[in-house]
Amino acid sequence: MKTWEEWEIPREAGDKWPAKAKTFHKQWWGARIKRQKEIDASIAANADSEYLYDKPYEDKSIVRVGGPFTVESLSPHRVLAVDENDDLIDPDQKPAPDRDADEADFAAVILEHLKTTGVQQAHKEDKIVFSSITGWPGEYICAEGRYVEGDSETERRAGVFIGPEFGTVSRPDLVAAAREAGDAGFDVLIACAFNYDAHSADFDKLGRIPVLKAHMNADLHMADDLKNTGTGNLFVIFGEPDIDILNTKNGQLQVKINGVDVFHPNSGEVRSSGPDGIACWFIDTDYNEESFFVRHAYFLGASDPYKSLKTTLKAEIDKDAWETLHSDVSRPFDKPTSGRIAVKVINHLGDEVMKVFGVN
Repeated sequence: MKTWEEWEIPREAGDKWPAKAKTFHKQWWGARIKRQKEIDASIAANADSEYLYDKPYEDKSIVRVGGPFTVESLSPHRVLAVDENDDLIDPDQKPAPDRDADEADFAAVILEHLKTTGVQQAHKEDKIVFSSITGWPGEYICAEGRYVEGDSETERRAGVFIGPEFGTVSRPDLVAAAREAGDAGFDVLIACAFNYDAHSADFDKLGRIPVLKAHMNADLHMADDLKNTGTGNLFVIFGEPDIDILNTKNGQLQVKINGVDVFHPNSGEVRSSGPDGIACWFIDTDYNEESFFVRHAYFLGASDPYKSLKTTLKAEIDKDAWETLHSDVSRPFDKPTSGRIAVKVINHLGDEVMKVFGVN
């Protein structure tokens, strides 16, 4: 005779079981299921409940204008390289051959696209077109680019610095690259990176060497699969915001955006473009030097966004309320406890730049 513990009883009766055993087995499982349902009902009636937010309720009475806003940040902290045993890797030790090859391949692909597409600025006529790009055996500078400056037909030499494929370029890296460019006799440093930290926003020159910070398009993360057609804005130099910080009578602050300061390689000058070139701009009124939090958002637009918004919503909009968002002057806000505000500007090409301002 075989005996089972409760948890060992099979769900289905065996074919060779006697009829009486099959009847007892069926009755037992009926009682077992009934008891489990009573336990579940008791838990549902008395236990604390928790809402799960993976399936939110849909409210069809609300018209969605755009996607949800997200706050994105790249950590300013350094990452220590470790091996599989969690031991620190000697920084003086040469990287593994496969990693070194991957970095070399990434730089080669970036230089290939850079030579084909050039570096686009706010205006098409100010595009930097390279006549040649050749490798350079530097610690930070990996290539020498040559381009003609304006109508003078004066050829300029640019040192090219390429940031990491996954990471942020910091101000010390730009300073070291600019110093190396000056020692090598270059006329300008062109830095290419996906992201720059906030501390490098106001760094645009070291001695006689102008520093042009070109933002690389995220498509270049797939550079191996990206067809090199020579079109598109893969490298864009977008200047820093030109703003005025105004004091109100009640001790608050306002920000007035005048445009964006853009370097023009044809003349070597930094000129300010008006607010017409700005699609939208945001303010973090109490910047903590780690994450940019959108506390104020304003939308300028080159056309009539008010009309477009009415068409999208299929309703009338409070024009006075809309004018507070469609403005180059912010609403008043309290002075930041951190002593810093940050302004982020996005142009009509989707390129963005941020600058941090200290306020008293």
